[in-house]
Amino acid sequence: MLGFLFRGLTAGPAHGAALFDALTAEARRPHWYVEGEIPDTLDGRFAVLSTLTALALVRLEADGDAGNRMPVALTERFIEVMESEHRELGIGDPTLGRTVRKLVSLLAKRTEQWRTADKEGWTDATRESLYKDNVAAGALGHSAEVLKRFANRLEATSLERLEQGKIA
Repeated sequence: MLGFLFRGLTAGPAHGAALFDALTAEARRPHWYVEGEIPDTLDGRFAVLSTLTALALVRLEADGDAGNRMPVALTERFIEVMESEHRELGIGDPTLGRTVRKLVSLLAKRTEQWRTADKEGWTDATRESLYKDNVAAGALGHSAEVLKRFANRLEATSLERLEQGKIA
């Protein structure tokens, strides 16, 4: 309502929309749920989307000052979409704030996890980020490999292209 007064204080939601849309499209790819055996549920889809978003946030942080606006915009877009989606699911105002805070906390946890993950611990980070329960080795291997390739694609993409939602 008063957004017009404070528009200059934070990045506008549209600024992160293109990248978030690209991450959402990636999270919808069937291989996550077929070969990767991630449950095709709200929780499973959230795990994939928040993992991809966390990897994008880590990539954006690598640009230092040049990329400062994008992580804020991407996070704001994530919050906006989570709030909207949960409203559509019928979650009301008293519960909605708590639910969205929990989802943002899970994103922050994943972001920190991927920030500190090294190549040797990639499989463990994948297990922690995507799976609640035990997972078959083949499915885990598939997801870990796809996440590595995705992180490499993010790394190879310029900040300008990421802002446009174009991942190499």
